[in-house]
Amino acid sequence: MTSAKIAAGAALAVLGFGAARAAEPGVHQYQAVVIAPAGDKVASVDSVSVPDETTPPHGKVVVRADTGAILATIDPCADCRYAGPTFSPDGKSLAFIAIDRKAGTAALVVAEGSKVRTLASVKGVAGTPRWSPDGRSIALLAVVGAHKEVGATQAGKPLTGEIGADEDEQRIAVVPAAGGALRLVSPAETWVYEYDWTPDGTGFVATAAKGNGDNNWWVAKLVGVDLATGAARLIAAPPYQMNFPRVSPDGKTVAFIGGLMSDFGSVGGDLYTVPIAGGEPKDITPGFKGTFTGVAWRGEVLRASALIGADTAMTTVTPSTGEVKIEAAAPASFSAGDGRFSLSADGKVFAAAVSTFEHAPILGLHVIGEPHGRAITHDNDALPAHVTAKSVSWTHDGFTVQGWLLSPRDVKPGQTYPMIVNIHGGPSAAATPSYVAQGEVRDLIDHGYFIFEPNPRGSYGQGEAFTRANVRDLGGGDLGDILAGVDAVERVAPVDDKRLGVMGGSYGGFMTMWTVTQTNRFRAGAAGAGIADWVSYYGENGIDQWMIPFFGASAYDDPAIYDKLSPIRYIKNAKTPTFIYVGERDVECPAPQSQEFWHGLVAMGVPTSLVIYEGEGHGIRKPEHVHDLSRRVVGWFDTYLK
Repeated sequence: MTSAKIAAGAALAVLGFGAARAAEPGVHQYQAVVIAPAGDKVASVDSVSVPDETTPPHGKVVVRADTGAILATIDPCADCRYAGPTFSPDGKSLAFIAIDRKAGTAALVVAEGSKVRTLASVKGVAGTPRWSPDGRSIALLAVVGAHKEVGATQAGKPLTGEIGADEDEQRIAVVPAAGGALRLVSPAETWVYEYDWTPDGTGFVATAAKGNGDNNWWVAKLVGVDLATGAARLIAAPPYQMNFPRVSPDGKTVAFIGGLMSDFGSVGGDLYTVPIAGGEPKDITPGFKGTFTGVAWRGEVLRASALIGADTAMTTVTPSTGEVKIEAAAPASFSAGDGRFSLSADGKVFAAAVSTFEHAPILGLHVIGEPHGRAITHDNDALPAHVTAKSVSWTHDGFTVQGWLLSPRDVKPGQTYPMIVNIHGGPSAAATPSYVAQGEVRDLIDHGYFIFEPNPRGSYGQGEAFTRANVRDLGGGDLGDILAGVDAVERVAPVDDKRLGVMGGSYGGFMTMWTVTQTNRFRAGAAGAGIADWVSYYGENGIDQWMIPFFGASAYDDPAIYDKLSPIRYIKNAKTPTFIYVGERDVECPAPQSQEFWHGLVAMGVPTSLVIYEGEGHGIRKPEHVHDLSRRVVGWFDTYLK
């Protein structure tokens, strides 16, 4: 860990924030949830997150009956991380990936009752196994000889040697379910992001792009890939981003989510369909006042998850008319292995891990048409709420904006409290409910802070026009929305306007840097993996393709707009003490951006501290770094807001 800082008065505060919290039970987590085709079983990767853990928790694959009874616990590799469980079409077998980081391998494992066998192994990285429609083959995505974990949010490979000369390629691979050689199918030098089998089992549809996989998802095309020859043909190349390509049961149509998206994996947009033979995609849900986040065909209709304001919903969409019917909705977060929900083969039952800010995760089932779902796990029932949460809505510039206000459980009448505005990354994303058990938010709440998590323009949840409303205006209208949201909160909560802080990571880090150069309303800030100078950032980051849809052109073609929206251009306005942190090997928001902003604050005589976390990427993940970061953030705000 490399550290550079000034402001001696704050130095002691960042070393700790008081006595350790009393021992608390761990939180049972359910990840990669998948339901069996018949809807009678659910599999998940289960782990227990323990406060102040020093090593990442080891998960196990657990199969449960729809009553919640555990049918099997599968853990063939004590050093492995498991991902992508998926049931065979007959529901008798479960395939998943076992990732051994120490060995640098990924294995395709199949469990049949108590019998477990390794079907194939890759020296590199693998994920997303999918059974063929007839159950005779299993496909997966494989990066043979991978230099890094998949995804731009992972730590980048060391930048030494000839840059760009040896790019990874993620390809569709297939292996017989009965055993045999693994065969790479999709074309070489092409990165496949997502894929789906065609119903006849003769090929795939996929989103794919040539070249660097971290960078080119924003220009990926929808292609068809022939299983026998590996030949790829173009289906569509829309000027927006695509997620979840899914083929209709009759094999004639591909549905997908299309829209303005700032990160692969942060899914949101409208629903589109296009003939599998090729053509112009059609937006079948134009004007929908929400954001679709997952989709699957069931018969002639689509089942699609959506974020609608504060609620996560399961919907049924009729492709021919675009009619959207809300089947279930709740102010909660839902997650599953293939989107927000996992559906039975008939589409009548879905499973997901469900949580709110106040309630720890449960594994739940919901039958379409019934008013309520039911929990099939009770591991976390005894865990208490550590915060009080409420949805807050307000209007600004003609938009309806929503956010979440979190407060301590023991708010005292007549007392006012400091508040931290926590701005999400993206910008194409949203702050959604997640059980507050540990981390910066929990620590700040325990120290008597209110936390405000706004979803300003550019966010998901209010429709595609709202998501696109900050194009070529990053930090403009969205900062206005946030400030109006602070005003709205202060009208309903005992918040002291003279003790406001602001923080965020990624786009939230940029917004923090931008905020402290545009207003002095906040008394302290914490910027994680931010962007100080859009012009220099364009040439430093590993994902410059994401910027074109948001700025309208490259920094070489239209440098003026990049310059106008750069916080460093307004550094002389900055007065707010700001803590800055970043991962050493961040591909998305490289460390020089944080160093540049820190240098500017030092030159202006503004109290600041910069920490660069060794070996980390876009997100601080090592437990010792996570704990250190939380101590520093809380200590920083305690120094300037208490």
